[in-house]
Parts: sequence; structure tokens; C-alpha cells
Amino acid sequence: MHGIEPSRRPSGPAGPGGRSLGVAVVDPVPIFRDGLAALVHRSQGLHWAGQAASHHAALQLCEQVKPDVVVLDSALDPNCHLTKLLNAGDPALILVTLIRDANRTQQYLAAAIAAGAHAIVPRSIDSRRLAEAIRRAHTDRRYIDPALAALTARPKRTTVPKSDDSPPSPRGGMPLSRREYQVLQLVAEGLENSAIAKLLFLSVETVRTHVKSILRKLSARDRTHAVTIAFRSGILVARAEDGHVPVTADTTALPNQR
Repeated sequence: MHGIEPSRRPSGPAGPGGRSLGVAVVDPVPIFRDGLAALVHRSQGLHWAGQAASHHAALQLCEQVKPDVVVLDSALDPNCHLTKLLNAGDPALILVTLIRDANRTQQYLAAAIAAGAHAIVPRSIDSRRLAEAIRRAHTDRRYIDPALAALTARPKRTTVPKSDDSPPSPRGGMPLSRREYQVLQLVAEGLENSAIAKLLFLSVETVRTHVKSILRKLSARDRTHAVTIAFRSGILVARAEDGHVPVTADTTALPNQR
């Protein structure tokens, strides 16, 4: 799995446009993921495509399942690295970012849009409006919730000032490739190369090569030093305080998964 083809498998009840959209969620809170799954199941024109609770699981989910839409919690992507990687990996994917109060700033919204987010909505949005936002984002490839419009009016296309802790632009700020990013997060979770290889369907030698590349790019002495650098620079994000983050994506709802 080296990339995500922008192709989609229609399934589920079709909406007014004649095609059902597969929706996946990336969020650390299990009950929130369950709630979004219930919303998708009862919404015409949408079908459930799976869930993930960490960065590498989200990348794996998109590689294996190819959802049409990913709904992403801003708490899991404070530096917009995941948004950038998902957008770069699949130009056809629609990204809907759920904005928490802590990220409700002009700077964050501008960075999320610059990184590739197609829709920006409050995380407290009601279910009817969220379903509509998903459809609008897919149709127009841009949707800003009215509650956040004032924050995006001016900085929407401006350049975010560069600093050590500022979110990256779409073409800069992330020194690692998609696969290296996944490997590094699994290293941070304490997994050895053999376990990482099994999770990512790679050979142990390929994982070892990725680790060497990570150490070189981060100027790290060893794996522990690389993880420390990654957290300090914002490449890796500590697990959200209100949810357990598993290491695999849940795609059991998909009968045709590869």
C-alpha cells in the first residue's frame, strides 16, 4: 500500500444524487465515534466506512477502505499534520474538521484550510447540520459553518507566520513521509520493528529502513531521542485527555474491505 487511489465503492442507500458517500471518523472518544456512526446510518445518502482513534490508524483506514469523507477531531491534529498527509495522499478525499473550543482561533482555522480541510464545523454541531455539512463539503469542496465564518473571513487565505510551534503549510513543516509518520507514532507507542511490520503489512527490513530515515531526518541519536524530538516539535501529538487511543482502525463494518 503505497498510495490511495481516488476511487470509491458506492454502497448503502443512495441519496438524491444517486450515490452513497462513505463516511469515516477519526476521534479519540469511543462514544463520539459511536454517535457519528449512528448519525451516518440514519442519514440518506451516507454509509459508514469505519473509524480510527490515532494518526497511523487513520492513514491505514484510508489506504485500505478509501472513504469518501473523513470527519476529523481537531484535538488529534493540533498542527494539521494529519490533514496535510490525508489530503496529499488522496486528492478525492473530503476532510471535515470538527473544531474544539481550544482550536477555535483564526490561526488554527487558517492553518487547517491551508493544509487541505474542506469543511470546518464546531465539534458541538447538531447531527442534522453535520450531515448537511458533509453533503455540502462533498458537493462544493468547501463548507464553513456559519458559527465559524467570522473567524475565517480574513485569515482564510493568508500565510500563517512561521515559528517552531506553528502549524505547517501544505508543502512544508512535515519532514517525514506518510509511512515514516505512521512508523514513528508506533515507535512512540512502544512497538518493536516486528510488531510495526505486522500492523502496517510491511517487511521488518522495510520498517528498519524507515526508522533509519526518521533518525536521519530528525537528527536523532536513537528511537527514544526521535520520539522526544517529535513531541517537542509537534510532529507527534500526545493522546487526547478524554479518550483511549488504540493502535488499529476499526473497519469491521465494511464487507468489501481489501
